[in-house]
Amino acid sequence: MAAAVAGATPATARKTLFTTTATLLSSSLKRGSRGLSCSAAAAAAPRLAPQPPDLVRWLQREGGFVHPALRVTDHPEHGLGVSAAAADGDIPPGDVLITLPGRLPLRLRHPTGAADDLLVQLAQQVPDELWAMKLGLRLLQERAKPDSFWWPYIANLPETFTVPIFFPGDDIKNLQYAPLLHQVNKRCRFLLEFEKEVRQKLDTVPLIDHPFYGQDLNSSSLGWAMSAASSRAFRLHGETPMLLPLIDMCNHSFNPNARIVQEGSVNSSDMSVKVVAETKIEQNAAITLNYGCHPNDFFLLDYGFVITPNPYDQVELSYDGTLLDAASMAAGASSPNFSAPAKWQEDILSQLNLHGEGAILKVSLGGPDIVDGRLLAALRVLLAADPEAVHKHDLKTLMSLDAQAPLGPTVEASALRTVLALCAIALQHFHTKIMEDEAILKGELPLTTELAIQFRLQKKFMIVDVMQNISRRIKTLSPQKSTA
Repeated sequence: MAAAVAGATPATARKTLFTTTATLLSSSLKRGSRGLSCSAAAAAAPRLAPQPPDLVRWLQREGGFVHPALRVTDHPEHGLGVSAAAADGDIPPGDVLITLPGRLPLRLRHPTGAADDLLVQLAQQVPDELWAMKLGLRLLQERAKPDSFWWPYIANLPETFTVPIFFPGDDIKNLQYAPLLHQVNKRCRFLLEFEKEVRQKLDTVPLIDHPFYGQDLNSSSLGWAMSAASSRAFRLHGETPMLLPLIDMCNHSFNPNARIVQEGSVNSSDMSVKVVAETKIEQNAAITLNYGCHPNDFFLLDYGFVITPNPYDQVELSYDGTLLDAASMAAGASSPNFSAPAKWQEDILSQLNLHGEGAILKVSLGGPDIVDGRLLAALRVLLAADPEAVHKHDLKTLMSLDAQAPLGPTVEASALRTVLALCAIALQHFHTKIMEDEAILKGELPLTTELAIQFRLQKKFMIVDVMQNISRRIKTLSPQKSTA
């Protein structure tokens, strides 16, 4: 076990801190409310301990490596991050920036006693899609432990997070986007129910076997842990998610200047995780990693930020004959086949997984593909009258927006005009207009309000971009076939 670190919170203060923060995050959920009653963090949230230990010094003492030019800095907009120091010169590509030996990442471990057995049993009750809660339980265990090896790391974690489960109710409504609202409500309901399960499981457990050292958990402390894990954990090689001290302070970029390298398997004794410079890193530059090419739903729900602009942002639609009927009528391309496709069209829709048992009806607009390939293929097929012409093409061609009117300009123009109408319908689901959102953002706003409005505004910008792209494509078709 490591020696005491300067600035570490004593065991008695640690227990008080754990309880106090859980209470701060709490106020518990009222029945029917949309989010946990809690103040979300400011851009640079206070750390868990008022005077946390020096994380870099702890990491180095425990066998890790930190490039001498790196510093932990507090950015006014992005919060804590890792940057290259001003006076140390540029860092060349290929230089190792950070190395963590296998003992430093925090992850779920094989049970070593009754307390760990109970922790594993609780983790097994968590759905796989909420993997962050599984890892969060392990984080809470170490946070509660009086002499935790990872306390210097945990003490530096944010006290609060800006994920939507902690938004005030009005700001959850301000998102104005049903798919994200559904996910927020789903997570809040899970936390309420899981709190009951945890308390029921641990109610009669003796202190010596208690996985959280006798400390009480509620929905807000569980939410804190889930948010900490979802916003900071890495899943390397598709394996067990891990919390990587200091590395998790590197901010996101779609054009990062560094990358993560895992050497050895998770369970091997010589496993290590490194951050390596991908490009030349200039003085004062932030060290950035790519968290993944995801829409803003993912970034806000799991990380608590919105990327502006985000080339991977999308809006979700439900593939539905009634919706397509409304869109095609608005586009002047009405077809009876949307609600009642012919048998040969149903067969192709089944191949696209848009018809029949087990069909996946979620489609999207936006992102690199502009239009979901399955949606585009379905529109082309349903607007076509000649099955032989359709069967001349494979699904890949029918799904590609870059394919030059595979079923002819008339069908293509009708399909693209229907996409335009779907975009217009998607815009109508937002209660405010772009100019209204831009005017609101000019004022002084709470961070959660600003995040909610930025989120919905970026969705609208993305829809407008799709409409402009599709309009340009329509104009390239035969003029007599493409007039909208």
